[in-house]
Amino acid sequence: MAVQISLKKKRMLGGLSKHLRRCITSSCKPGRQGPFSVHPHVSQAVAEGRPVVALESTIITHGMPYPHNLSTAKEVEAIVRAQGAVPATVGVLNGKVHVGLSEEELGFLSQSKTALKVSRRDLPYVISQGLSGGTTVSGTMIAAHNAGIPVFVTGGVGGVHRDGENTLDISADLTELGRTPIAVVSAGVKSILDIGRTLEFLETQGVCVATYGHSKNFPAFFSPQSGYTSPYHVSNPEEAAELIGATLALGLGSGLLLAVPIPEEHAAAGKEIEDAVQRAVAEANSKGITGREVTPFILQRVNELTQGKSLQANIALIHNNAKVGSQIACALSQCSRRKDGVLSRKGKRETSLGTNAIVIGGVNVDFLAKGKTKQLLFGQTNPGSVCQSFGGVGRNIADCLSRLGQEALFISAVGADSHGDAVLNYCKHMNTSGVAQVKDQRTATYCAVLTESGELSLGLGDMDIHQHIKEQNVSRYEEQLSAASLMCVDGNLPVSTINYVCSVGNKHSVPVWFEPTDADKACKPFLSDSWKALTYTSPNLAELCTMNRTLGLPTPTVLPESLEELLSCAASLSRPLLEHLQCVVVTLGPRGVLLCGEHEAGSVNLQPRRHRRKGRMCALHYPALAVSADDTVNVSGAGDSLAGGMMVGILRGWDTHACVHMGLLAARLSLASPHPIAPMLTLDVVHPLKAHPQPWPQPTCLWMEA
Repeated sequence: MAVQISLKKKRMLGGLSKHLRRCITSSCKPGRQGPFSVHPHVSQAVAEGRPVVALESTIITHGMPYPHNLSTAKEVEAIVRAQGAVPATVGVLNGKVHVGLSEEELGFLSQSKTALKVSRRDLPYVISQGLSGGTTVSGTMIAAHNAGIPVFVTGGVGGVHRDGENTLDISADLTELGRTPIAVVSAGVKSILDIGRTLEFLETQGVCVATYGHSKNFPAFFSPQSGYTSPYHVSNPEEAAELIGATLALGLGSGLLLAVPIPEEHAAAGKEIEDAVQRAVAEANSKGITGREVTPFILQRVNELTQGKSLQANIALIHNNAKVGSQIACALSQCSRRKDGVLSRKGKRETSLGTNAIVIGGVNVDFLAKGKTKQLLFGQTNPGSVCQSFGGVGRNIADCLSRLGQEALFISAVGADSHGDAVLNYCKHMNTSGVAQVKDQRTATYCAVLTESGELSLGLGDMDIHQHIKEQNVSRYEEQLSAASLMCVDGNLPVSTINYVCSVGNKHSVPVWFEPTDADKACKPFLSDSWKALTYTSPNLAELCTMNRTLGLPTPTVLPESLEELLSCAASLSRPLLEHLQCVVVTLGPRGVLLCGEHEAGSVNLQPRRHRRKGRMCALHYPALAVSADDTVNVSGAGDSLAGGMMVGILRGWDTHACVHMGLLAARLSLASPHPIAPMLTLDVVHPLKAHPQPWPQPTCLWMEA
C-alpha cells in the first residue's frame, strides 16, 4: 500500500527560477560514460545504421608476439574497412572498456608487458583497479552488446578443455554465447580443445551453431574439418544475415556461432600443425601449466615446432574471418523491414505488437560543440569536440516505441537535403512512411556550444520546417489516426495540427498524449478547448506552469526547494487539468516523476477509458533511478524515453507501477547514452521484472482536494 501524506493547500510562490527551464538539447556529452568509452567513429556508425564489426584484443596482448600482433591488428582493421564496415577493436585501458581503439592505443596494448586477459569475471576487478588488458571473446561480446554492435569477429572461440569432464575447465566464451545476443564469427573452436564436448555444451546453452559455406563440417581452427558437424550451415553473407536476424528476433537472449573454415591454401599445413598441437599439449601437462596460461603456451610452442607455419595460418584465418564477418555485417545492415518485425540498429528484429500507435512531431539533427577549456573565447577558434545525433521529441518517442517492439507510424517533415537523407537512413528501424521530404526546405537542426563544464554558452536552432507538418498533410492519415490505439503529438506542431489531432481523438475515442517539448510551446492545445480532448500529458514544472497560465490560473514564481513542497506544488498545478485529462505525468528530473490522476486500487489507473469515474484524485511520486553525474552523458532524451516506455506499458495492458518502472528504466538508459534514445534499448533491457529484479520502492501517495 502506498504511503499516504495529506496534501494541504500551498501558497503559490513568486518568480519561476531559471533552473525550471527544460535542459537545452545536447546530442552528445563527451567525457566519461561509466566503464565504457565508445570511439566517435564507432558510435556515429552505429547511430547511422552503418555496418560495424567488433574485434577482440587478446590476440594482440596474448595471442601473438610483437610486432606480428600489432601488424595483424592493423591489417584486420584495414580488411574490415575495405569491405565497407567500421572496425571496433575492444580493449581495456586504465580501467575503462574502449570500443574502438586509436593507433596509439593499439600500439600500447601490443607492447604492454602487464596487460591482463580480461573475461567476464575479470571486468569488475580490472575496471575498479584502473588496469589494462585484452578482452577475450566473452569480454568483447559484453562490450559490443553494450555499444549496439551485433557482429563480432575473432580467430577461434574457447571451449571445453581436454579432460574437462574431470577438471570442469570450460571457457567463459561458451556461457557468454548462451546469454549475450551477439553473432560471433570465428574459425570454429581452437584445436587444442575438446571439440565434441564443446559442441555439446553449446547445445546445452541453446546456442545456434552454423558452418559458413556449403558443408556442415565444423572447422577446428587450423583445419577445415574437425571430425564433427555443425547442426546447420549458411552459404553466403545474406543467408548468414537472415540467420542472425532470426536469432535476435526471437528475443532468446543467446548468441550465434558462425564457424568459418580456414582458406584451402592454408589448410594443407593443418596435419603438421595438429601434430604439433598434440605435442605441445603433452608438454603443457608435463610442466603443470593450467588455466588461462595453457592457450598462450600452446600457441607459442606450436609456432616454434612448425617453424612459423602455425603463425602464418593463424594470421590467414583471422584475415579470412574479418573479410567474411564484414560482409555479413554489411548484409545485416542492409536488411529491410520485414512484415513480422523491424530490424533495429543493434540488429535486433523486434516483433511488433498488434495494437498500433501514431506519433506526430518534429525531427532535429543535433550538433553539440563542447569546449575543452574553462572559458570560451569568442571571435576565435577554441579547442573542443563536435558530435552529431538525431533528436526531436516526436522522433525520439517514435524511436523508443519501435525499439520496444511497438508498432508506431511516425508523421513528420524533413528537408529534401543531406540531413533529411541521414535522418531517414538512421530511422530505418522505424515506420517513417509518414515523414515527408519537403523541397526547398531545410531539415531542422540545432547547435549547442557548451563550456567544458557543460554550461550552455550559445544555442542556435533552425526549426522552420516543423511548420510544414500541417493539418492538410496529417489529415491524409485520418483513417489510420481514427483506428489507432494511441496518438502522441509534440509541441513542435502548428496549433492547427494539434487541434485537428485532438478533434480526431475526440470523435473516434482515441487517447491522445501531448508532449509539450518546451515551456514556450506547452500552451498550444490550451489556446482553445482542444486540450479537453487530451488523455495524457507529460510536462515538466515549467511547462505545467505555462499550461496553467494559458488557462488563466495562478502559477508560482518561486519553486519550493523541499521535496514535499515541490510535490505539493506540482500536484496543485496538475489538479485543474484533471477535470478533463485522465493523467498528468509531471517529470521532475533527478527527483523522479509525479503521476496525477484518479485513485483506483491504491494507484492511478493509466488504462484509457471513455468515461471518467468521479473517484478521488491523487498523485503518486516515483523516485528517479540513481545515475551519477559522471555517468550522465546526455539529458536530451530522458523525458522522451520515460514517456515512450510508459506508452508501451499502457498499450500492453500493464498495471501502472510496471508502466512507470519501464519508463524510468528507459530514462536511465538514455542518460547513460550519447544518443537521446539508447541504441541498445530493447524490451528485455528495460523490462521491470528482468532489468530490476530487486523489489521496487513503493511510491508516495498525495491526496488532492476537490
